Amino acid sequence: MCESVGMSTPEGVPTATRGLVETQGIDIIAESERTAEPKDLFWPWFAANVSVFGMSYGSFILGFGISFWQATIVALIGIVVSFGLCGIIAIAGKRGSAPTMVLSRAAFGVQGQKLPGVLSWLVSIGWETVLAILATLATATVFNQLGWSSGTATKLIAIAVIAAMIVAASVAGYHTIMKMQSILTWITGAVTVLYMILTVSDIDWATVSAMPSGTGQQVTGALVMVMTGFGLGWINIAADWSRYQRRDASGGQIVFWNTFGGSVAPMILVIFGLLLAGSSEDLFNGIQNDPIGTLATLLPIWVLIPFLITAVLALVSGAVLGIYSSGLTLLSLGFRIPRWSAAFIDGIILTAGTIYVVFFATSFLNPFQSFLITLGVPLASWAGILIADILTRKRDYDEVALFDATGRYGAFDWVSIATMIGATVIGWGLVINTFNWDESTSFMNWQGYLLGPLGLGGRDGTWAYANLGVLLSLVLSFLVTLVARRGRIRRQEEGTYAQVEAGR
Repeated sequence: MCESVGMSTPEGVPTATRGLVETQGIDIIAESERTAEPKDLFWPWFAANVSVFGMSYGSFILGFGISFWQATIVALIGIVVSFGLCGIIAIAGKRGSAPTMVLSRAAFGVQGQKLPGVLSWLVSIGWETVLAILATLATATVFNQLGWSSGTATKLIAIAVIAAMIVAASVAGYHTIMKMQSILTWITGAVTVLYMILTVSDIDWATVSAMPSGTGQQVTGALVMVMTGFGLGWINIAADWSRYQRRDASGGQIVFWNTFGGSVAPMILVIFGLLLAGSSEDLFNGIQNDPIGTLATLLPIWVLIPFLITAVLALVSGAVLGIYSSGLTLLSLGFRIPRWSAAFIDGIILTAGTIYVVFFATSFLNPFQSFLITLGVPLASWAGILIADILTRKRDYDEVALFDATGRYGAFDWVSIATMIGATVIGWGLVINTFNWDESTSFMNWQGYLLGPLGLGGRDGTWAYANLGVLLSLVLSFLVTLVARRGRIRRQEEGTYAQVEAGR
């Protein structure tokens, strides 16, 4: 699809709703199509995060060596705060009627946005691949419990079916996805409740409550992982689902429904997962390599098939959001192809990545943790920059200028670009891959290069597990942008391109 802001359909005919497949790419959404209300944001965010996978985070968090109560506080704070940040980014969708990575051009410049655009594409591809991997592993484990074949053929068929469902839904587009999510919410929610009823007897409160407390550094590391695993993992696509909001929609309501929809299910699921993982060492260890499948081992045979179907649908639901947005990001990078073609390209990459991890990687958690932390640092920096930009602006975006390098946003905003690069370099120096530096993550061992020089104990010290680089990157980028770009943002809102460049 050509990158333009012009509408190719007659006035009053919604381009996104004609036929089965959404024809809208990264164009500005026409006023006639902006009919969504803030409460509509609840459905995609809730459906994408009601997956049983949320329970697996109980094991991941406790892996930092903290107590149940510390883990509970970490989960509640990390989940709510990270989805709250998504809510702030979502405000931009209402103001500019375009995908997140197009709106980010106001902060980075029309061409400069390609730097975080590539990052966003990698993050989206990574997340949708992770979810497809989980669905495949869960299928194999459940089949094994049922006494069916769970070998190579089963896994390959599962990968093909799962990838096909993800790509098909993303090709259909926004309106189909929104309807699908509203239906899946009830199905996945009901089976998740059933799972909790059937497994509550496996909780051993005495064992859970006896878990020793961890250090402040361990608590911080767990908090960072929760934030990157939940809200920060979605933040680069947050405005994609608010660009159909009515122009007069309340920004506060957008933040609330985004945060509530994304947070309410994970808060319950993670706490329940903490109780289960803290009660059984076998469950705790099993989740590290096959999160969903290990949780299924607690269930009676009769419920395994409904559980598997629902778990896969929930994972597919989350992956659909990712691949839909990654396709939009490809278009924002300048690829002149239809949106559905971008979804197919991402689907091929997703399938290849799933095959690699399922058949060749030594574990699930090591590459997953490496992915979260390594890309989490620059993503946090981008988020800090864009959040400060959104909070500083008082007016809607100049939608035409978002597609014009000679417009008021310019081609490159060097302050934002330098801030992101600088914060990322510092952030990577303060993080490590905390889970087992083996052959699957050894190529990332260069991280943490500032832990020694800054007197934080080096890569083997207690501060290494805190992964401070993610939080520092977020806060530092936010503060620098808030101070250094305030004048430029004011000039962008009030003046022409020439006036902005002249500093007037």
